[in-house]
Amino acid sequence: MNFKMSQFEIVDTSLAGVKHVVRSHYGDNRGWLERMFCAESLSEAGWEKSINQINRTFTEQRGTVRGMHYQNPPHAECKFVNCLYGSVFDVDVDLRKDSPTFLQSYGAELSDNNN
Repeated sequence: MNFKMSQFEIVDTSLAGVKHVVRSHYGDNRGWLERMFCAESLSEAGWEKSINQINRTFTEQRGTVRGMHYQNPPHAECKFVNCLYGSVFDVDVDLRKDSPTFLQSYGAELSDNNN
């Protein structure tokens, strides 16, 4: 199911529970505005947790692997990954044994050009 919200387009991926979020920006002759996150709008797509941290990284060398994230319940976290400059290839792997997409993966290029 794909649906368009005023600030975001939410696209289901091949992994259960993983969504691809495309931000919309609105502009005029001065420039543009883009909402980075909106809990109310994203709750319609299944975002259920509050934000406890916001981190920013910079990678100097092209081809560097970063951010291997894994948490066991009850400490599992929701992740909202953005690329503000340049591009990254983001990969999600489903390691939940009870998931219908167990051991499957989804990857997408995230960049400053594709929101």
